[in-house]
Amino acid sequence: MLRLAPVLIVTLLVGPILAGLAMAVLPAFGYLPALGGTGFGLEPWRDLFSQPGLARSVTVSFASGLFTTAVSLSVVLLFLAGASGSRLDRWILRMVSPLLSIPHAAAAFGLAFLIAPSGLLSRLISPGLTGWERPPDALTVQDPWGLSLMAGLIVKEIPFLLLMSLAALPQLDPDRRVAMARSLGYRPAIAWLKVVAPALYPLIRLPVYAVIAYATSVVDVALILGPTLPPTLGVSILTWFNDPDLSRRFMASAGAVLQLGVTASALVAWWCVERLAARLGRGWIDRGGRRQGESSLRLAGQGLILVACLTAFVGLGALALNSMAGFWRFPDALPQGFTTIHWMRALPSLTGPVASTAVIAVISTSIALALVLAALENEQRTRRHPTRGRLFSALGLLYLPLIVPQIAFLSGLVVVMESLGGRPRLGLVVFGHLLFVLPYVFLSLSEAYRRLDPRWSQLALTLGTSRHAAFWRMRLPMLLAPILTAMAVGLAVSVGQYLPTQLLGAGRVSTVTTEAVALASGGNRRVIGVWALVQAGLPLLGFIIAVGLPRLIWSRRRGMRGAS
Repeated sequence: MLRLAPVLIVTLLVGPILAGLAMAVLPAFGYLPALGGTGFGLEPWRDLFSQPGLARSVTVSFASGLFTTAVSLSVVLLFLAGASGSRLDRWILRMVSPLLSIPHAAAAFGLAFLIAPSGLLSRLISPGLTGWERPPDALTVQDPWGLSLMAGLIVKEIPFLLLMSLAALPQLDPDRRVAMARSLGYRPAIAWLKVVAPALYPLIRLPVYAVIAYATSVVDVALILGPTLPPTLGVSILTWFNDPDLSRRFMASAGAVLQLGVTASALVAWWCVERLAARLGRGWIDRGGRRQGESSLRLAGQGLILVACLTAFVGLGALALNSMAGFWRFPDALPQGFTTIHWMRALPSLTGPVASTAVIAVISTSIALALVLAALENEQRTRRHPTRGRLFSALGLLYLPLIVPQIAFLSGLVVVMESLGGRPRLGLVVFGHLLFVLPYVFLSLSEAYRRLDPRWSQLALTLGTSRHAAFWRMRLPMLLAPILTAMAVGLAVSVGQYLPTQLLGAGRVSTVTTEAVALASGGNRRVIGVWALVQAGLPLLGFIIAVGLPRLIWSRRRGMRGAS
C-alpha cells in the first residue's frame, strides 16, 4: 500500500489541475454544451477585450507579481547577509512561524486599518505632526495602481521566502563559505552575498516562482487592498464567473486563460531578470569590493525586515483595538472606551463558519499528512532518494498547485464537477483545500523525516520489531514535533483558503475566511476586526499546540521535544 502513496500524490496534484485547465480553455473558445456552446469561436475573447479597464487590470496584476517578489526576495537576502546572531536577529527568526500562520486576508485587514486615511498611523501623528482634524483626502487603500496591494503581499511573502531560505541553507554550509571569503578580506555581509546567495537562489527558485504566481492572481487580498475601478484581473474573473447571467461564463473562462498568460509572462520576465542579474552579479563579484557598503547593506536588511514584522503585528493590534473600540472619533489615538458588545453580537454568527473552517482544515490536513507519511516511509524503505534531476521534477509537481494561478484551474474544475453532476458540498471543498495543503505539509515534513538517523530503525529491527511496528512505536514518536509543526502549517494554509471555498462551495459553504472577505465591502470596522482576529487566531492556535504538546508529552525527555 505504501508504494501507491507517491502515485496517488502525483495523481491528486496533476489530475485536477490538468482537468481544470482543459475545462477553462474549451469555454474560452466557445465550447460548453451545457450552456449552449457547441462550436468553437472567438466571441468570448471579443467580449473580454471590450471590457473597460482591462489593460489596467492586466498591468496591475503583472506588476504586482514582479514588484512583490523583487522586494520580498531582496529583503530576505539582505537580512540573511547581515544577520549577526544578535537578539534582534534571533527575535526575527522566532517570529517567522507566527507571521507565516497569519492568513493573507487577516494581514491585509490589519494593514488597511493601519494605513487608511482614518487608520491608526494617521491618528498617532495627528493633529500634532500633521495638523489634521479630519481624515486626509488620500487614497491610501485600494489605490488605482495597487501599491497598497503590493505592500500587503510583501508583508506576507517575506516570512514565506525567509522560511524557505532557512530550510535550504543547511545544504550549503554557509559558515564555511563565509569564513573562506573572509580570509580573503571580505566583510561578513559582502561575503555572504557573494558566496552564499548565488548558491542559495537555485534552491529557492520554485518558492520564488510560487510567490510570482500568487501575487499576479491573488483574489482575497485584492478584494481588501486592491483597486476597485477596475479591479485586478483575478477579481474581475471571479465577478464574471459568479454573474447570474451564465453566458458570462464564456468570458470568465477567456479571462482565466488570460490570467494564465499574465502569470506565465511574469514568470518569463522574471527568468530574464535572473539571466541579467547573473551576468551583472558575476561582474560585481569579479570586481572585488571587499568592504564598501557593508554597513548600509546590514542596516537595510535588518531595518526592512523589522518594518515588515512590526507592520504585521501592529496590524493585528489594530484589529484587536477596533474589535473592542467604543466611540472613537478622529484624530483621537485611542477610543474613549472599550466594549465587548461587538464580540457578543458576532458570536452567534461565528459558530457555524468557525466549525466549518475547523472541520475542513482538520480533514484536509489529516488526509495530506497520511499521504505524506506514507510517501516518505516508502522512500525510506525502498531507499529511493531522489537524484538531483528527479528531485527538481518532484518539487516541480509539488509546487504545481502553487505556480498555476488558482482562478485559472479552479474555475475550470467547477465546470468539470458540474458536468459530472457534482453538487457543492463540504467534501468537494475539502478536496479543493487538499490540493494546496498537501504541498505545504510535504515541504514542512520531508526534510526532518529524511534527516532522522536511519540507525534507529536498524536498531529496532535487530530487536525483532517489524517495520510497521518500528514506524508506529519509534519513528512517529521521535518525529512528533516536526509532524505537529507540519500539521500546524497545513491547518494555517487551509484556514486561509478563499477561492477554493468560494468556487467549489458555490458560496454555500461558509468559513471564517469567506465571511471576513465578504465584510471588506462594508464599512463596519468593529465587525471586520472581530472576524479578522478570529481568522488570525485559528492558525495561531495550531502552532501553539504544535509547540506545547511535545513539551508536555516529553516533559522528562528533553531530546524528544524537537527531534528532526
